[in-house]
Amino acid sequence: MKIVGIAACTSGIAHTYIAKQKLEKAAKALGHTVHIETQGTIGTEDELSMEEIQAADVVIIAADIKISGKDRFKGKKVVEIPTNMVIKAPKGLINKIEEEIIKT
Repeated sequence: MKIVGIAACTSGIAHTYIAKQKLEKAAKALGHTVHIETQGTIGTEDELSMEEIQAADVVIIAADIKISGKDRFKGKKVVEIPTNMVIKAPKGLINKIEEEIIKT
């Protein structure tokens, strides 16, 4: 799968970057391509391009706050989940998403 997403937490520091790291590591270990944007106290980093979004099979929003730019994902399969769930079980999340995509 091609996965894109956004990570953002209330403080915009720790959980944001941990969630990004866990998603990227799990996705790569499972053979998927991945790019996660972060939205935090220092602004947006690693911003997703429109080409990446259009090519994506799924968008994962790992956030505990309202994120900006959600309208970019219209027409895409979007999974929204709190950062702590991503941190605890990133491979399980990706496997579940993969099963759902295969079903449809």
